[in-house]
Amino acid sequence: MSVYTKVTAKELGEWLRNYAVGTLVECKGIAAGIENTNYFVTTTGGHFVLTIFERLPRDALAFYLGLMAHLARHGIPCPSPIADLQGTMLGTLKNKPAALVTRLPGAAEMAPQPVHCARVGTLLATMHLAGASYPGELENPRGPRWWRGAAPQVRPFLDAERARLLDEELRFQSLYRLQDLARGPIHADLFRDNVLFEGTSIGGVIDFYFAGVDAWLFDVAVCVNDWCVLADGAIDDVRAAALLTAYHEARPFTALERGAWPVMLRAAALRFWLSRLYDFHLPRPGELVHAHDPEHFRRILARRIAESDRCPWI
Repeated sequence: MSVYTKVTAKELGEWLRNYAVGTLVECKGIAAGIENTNYFVTTTGGHFVLTIFERLPRDALAFYLGLMAHLARHGIPCPSPIADLQGTMLGTLKNKPAALVTRLPGAAEMAPQPVHCARVGTLLATMHLAGASYPGELENPRGPRWWRGAAPQVRPFLDAERARLLDEELRFQSLYRLQDLARGPIHADLFRDNVLFEGTSIGGVIDFYFAGVDAWLFDVAVCVNDWCVLADGAIDDVRAAALLTAYHEARPFTALERGAWPVMLRAAALRFWLSRLYDFHLPRPGELVHAHDPEHFRRILARRIAESDRCPWI
């Protein structure tokens, strides 16, 4: 969520005339994340978030907005897309696709305790169950197909040790076919900054623009690799137990998922190491840009490989 496309108050005010949300009071760019342009928007009718999509295709955007609308209707506290006066959720602003969604209460909890992790586990499981009836189809945009395409582009920036790690993990992951795992729409990026807390209660889950259809277990692994890690990349067993137990109580893990768990923890670490390498070494220009350190997820991947025999069991 960076500002790549600058929008003036006059331009935004004119655009909002096509929505029944009142008149513009204030707009402020959001300087976090790396994919799209985002603004907090306040009108006489409420508080919203404007997203201008910098490179996502419209067919994918239809999947994302439809998924959010579906989940919101099923009681998941996620942004609800606002339709314009013609009933369309996806508009155009500055010649780019754009959407207006509700702004949710709360703030990110960057130092989560077991209680926060348990809330996330329950949320994730109920979100998976609610999404199971969503008819949209979109392959995980940062899944194995993307890994294979991105790896050659970042490899020239790596030293010999890191290049070997990348190549070996890609080879390892290619040995596994996990299509038989329980599947459906996944968030795929449910990090700490994408869940808003009010105390120990969740006010909202945001940023669905990496979502796709994949194994639900991958979503769980993404969460554990962020919500339940120590500074050195090791898993905090107490927080992991809280998250996994809460998830299991809402949607029990299968025997097949238990067997695939160590592989999936590594897959989730690889995905974010590779994407952060890509964004760090091949950035796009933007007015406000926030790129993450790739080394954090390299350390996590190395720990998951070295400690695969003692990962938190599900």
